[in-house]
Amino acid sequence: MSMVDSLIAGDTLDFTDVVADYPATAAWVLKYRLVPRFTTPVQAPVELTATTVNTTDYRVQATPTATAAWTPGTYNWFRWVEKAGERQSLGSGSLTVQVNPATVAQGADIRSQAERAIDDLRTAYAAFDGTRSEFSIAGRSIKFATRAEIVRQLSYWSVQLKRERRASAMAAGLPDPSILYVRSGRA
Repeated sequence: MSMVDSLIAGDTLDFTDVVADYPATAAWVLKYRLVPRFTTPVQAPVELTATTVNTTDYRVQATPTATAAWTPGTYNWFRWVEKAGERQSLGSGSLTVQVNPATVAQGADIRSQAERAIDDLRTAYAAFDGTRSEFSIAGRSIKFATRAEIVRQLSYWSVQLKRERRASAMAAGLPDPSILYVRSGRA
């Protein structure tokens, strides 16, 4: 397993990573670098060096104190091994750091971009009177000529929200919410 998909700031990051071709017994060192996709607020990249669990496995950890300092948002992660001047890249992915519920401030909006867009589009749809055509949606000013244009945007963001919820459920080990399960039998 490599890096997790999601982490709440202030939670422990702890997982095992197996890199069979580059074992710690051959003096390889596994490293991760988390680079924020956002520019504001400023967050320095995070560097993690794995420890050796056994002859082939690495353990990647960050304490709750360390992750509490990570700004919520999406990060690109990069993974590689090093050994005495050698280096081998092993892949990349993304990690979403979520707000810490223990420290979230009153009035904080922790909805995802899709949730905010859907709420804003529903408001725009309700307020649309055929003459008013400019609305602020997700921090952007958008012009709509018809209700059908709003409905198209609602459809797009609804798909995005379903994807978010599916990924969240799967990461939590829950069944895929997009699949309808039917049970048949005698009552």
